[in-house]
Amino acid sequence: MDFQILKFSSFKTLIFNPRFQPKKVVHIHGLSNTQFRVVAKAGAGSVQKSEEEWRAILSPDQFRILRQKGTENPGTGEYNKFFGVGTYLCAGCGTPLYRSATKFNSPCGWPSFYEGLPGAINRNPDPDGVRMEITCAACGGHLGHVFKGEGFRTPTNERHCVNSISLKFKPPNF
Repeated sequence: MDFQILKFSSFKTLIFNPRFQPKKVVHIHGLSNTQFRVVAKAGAGSVQKSEEEWRAILSPDQFRILRQKGTENPGTGEYNKFFGVGTYLCAGCGTPLYRSATKFNSPCGWPSFYEGLPGAINRNPDPDGVRMEITCAACGGHLGHVFKGEGFRTPTNERHCVNSISLKFKPPNF
């Protein structure tokens, strides 16, 4: 493995593998108010591929959205108005992300869910500084964005606005 060493001061050192995706930003007291990303060892479900490997297994549209953080046009996605019973998986790596019971009808033009499966989805501030991006926790594929407090009658008061192309539907017992 290839590890990188970061020195925060002459006596504080952090060693990590740069291929692992950071989990969250934390403040560690005693490091002169320095923030850094906590790097966790990749779990058993982690999927790491090179750009070439992703291009080989994804369609051009899937690659644009999952790997380059694109967005499909509203109202055009396969799962926008689909309400079958089953599980929605990451189209990139096959990780289960959402149960169909958490999907709801919203007029946004993309599939909407009020919560993901525990530990399946990461949230990161979007570069626009306004939205919260959601990604697959296993492969880092871009799913869409999550919005809070929009007034939908859901248990979480959230709307996960997900690109259909980022998902694959799996009916029960399949």
